[in-house]
Amino acid sequence: MISEVFANSTLVLPKAATYLEAVSTVKSVSPHLTFMETYWAAWYHYMQNDVLATGLLFFCLHEFMYFGRCLPWFIIDCIPYFNQWKIQATKIPSGKEQWECFKYVLIHHFLVEAIPIWGFHPLCQKLGISVAVPFPEISTMLWQIGLFSVLEDSWHYWFHRLFHYGPFYKYIHKQHHRYAAPFGFAAEYAHPVETMALGFGTVGFPIVFVYFTGNLHLFTLCIWITLRLFQAIDSHSGYDFPWSLHNFVPFWAGAEHHDLHHHYFIGNYASSFRWWDFTLDTEAGPEAKAEREERMRLKAERNAKKAN
Repeated sequence: MISEVFANSTLVLPKAATYLEAVSTVKSVSPHLTFMETYWAAWYHYMQNDVLATGLLFFCLHEFMYFGRCLPWFIIDCIPYFNQWKIQATKIPSGKEQWECFKYVLIHHFLVEAIPIWGFHPLCQKLGISVAVPFPEISTMLWQIGLFSVLEDSWHYWFHRLFHYGPFYKYIHKQHHRYAAPFGFAAEYAHPVETMALGFGTVGFPIVFVYFTGNLHLFTLCIWITLRLFQAIDSHSGYDFPWSLHNFVPFWAGAEHHDLHHHYFIGNYASSFRWWDFTLDTEAGPEAKAEREERMRLKAERNAKKAN
């Protein structure tokens, strides 16, 4: 069986007994491929089952990237030196809290997220998401990921804001707010309904995009999901360093932005960028509150002058 990874080729490769043998075979017949393209193609060739290959790849990518990115923050929480950059310095998560959160998220991944991940390849085939090598141009991947970032941020803002309304908060979103001072593992500590609703912003928009354009590669989707995971975990880290991205990119949100949301339980609803909260006046924290009150005072004074 010829894998879809060789869709643009007439190559018929001998079955490989090991993954490294598959790598060697792909290198010998396609020396023009890059390092990443070679190992990507070798994976699909070795598995001899594209559905299984994509499912296992996607699931392992998610687990490795999520917990791998959480690990540095867990270590930082254990080292008092870093407390000077902790946003809520008196609220260091205990080992028990970290462990309980870790267990919940891991079980959640297997029971809630694993099923759609394992069935993703048939959807790729139906929509035309390519797994073939070579990969798209870097410029193509960059603008697509940039578009997904903006769309996801908009989706996240409005649905997150909805989840703070009445019964949606009480029965769904309140679970995520168990930790008023968030930490890395808590990024995906959420009710399954919230996971699916907000997760659509990450996976749903690429699906809609490829439905209308027919132009998306699975590798691009892997990079996008990895970056989105890193962003979500970092924004829940609870630390604001001098080198944090928002200090160099003013419209970037990050931990300093999202920590205020967990602290005050309202405002700062966006995921990656600040423009929705700024434009719609939903910024959180005492400074934002003071600015709103000052604007209201000035507006009242102007209206009083007009009335006189």
